[in-house]
Amino acid sequence: MEVVIVQDATAGGELIAESIAALLRRKRDALLGVATGSSPLPIYQALTAKVRSGAVDASAARIAQLDEYVGLPAGHPESYRSVVLREVVEPLGLPESAFMGPDGSAEDVQAACEAYDRALAEAGGVDLQLLGIGTDGHIGFNEPCSSLVSRTRIKTLTRQTRADNARFFGSPEEVPHHVITQGIGTILEARHLVLLATGEGKAEAVAQAVEGPLAAVVPASALQLHPHATVVVDEAAASKLKLADYFRDTFAAKPSWQGI
Repeated sequence: MEVVIVQDATAGGELIAESIAALLRRKRDALLGVATGSSPLPIYQALTAKVRSGAVDASAARIAQLDEYVGLPAGHPESYRSVVLREVVEPLGLPESAFMGPDGSAEDVQAACEAYDRALAEAGGVDLQLLGIGTDGHIGFNEPCSSLVSRTRIKTLTRQTRADNARFFGSPEEVPHHVITQGIGTILEARHLVLLATGEGKAEAVAQAVEGPLAAVVPASALQLHPHATVVVDEAAASKLKLADYFRDTFAAKPSWQGI
């Protein structure tokens, strides 16, 4: 696992966007796994700027959804399908056909989960998966004590996660109780995992994921198992890392051609 400490969220977004741009220059039709929430917005903004300036061609890129609320209609403004189309697909100038995600309104949710897992494999697998981290250490919607080999499935959200997500809805009661999420085992199949965390509120979760033991109670610790996982954090989110100076030194000495 590589840990990169940056000045702020804008710097983190630019660094990751350049890594995505480098991937798209190598593989025009790369399958990009995207996350929702506040954390990845600087990435999407920086990548959009690169596309609009002509620095990178994203016209053949494909976009894969990480998770989805269960029970919200597809057109609901806070369904993750709507969010991804609004924040990623449309700004990059991609057609809706470039997007794939699970069906959160399906009558048979389990079948929808299994279908999405198959679709990801049939698409050749995710080339780069963006991740955020919850204050309790979750990735995707794999809440604490999720199986480290889990596949795409339905999960019940914790009270804390529903409270954290209430800011996107009219009231806390409107936040769905259930979601479809790629499982940890599914996430680990992506070729490159990139997690961005900013703010002091994420510091404890980052420290547990990066420096703590591999444990289901901290789902993000599963990134320790991946051969190419990058954790990008700002100074505030890095504030509880015991090896912060080591991480700074190793990144400063890294050859530029390696990228992240």
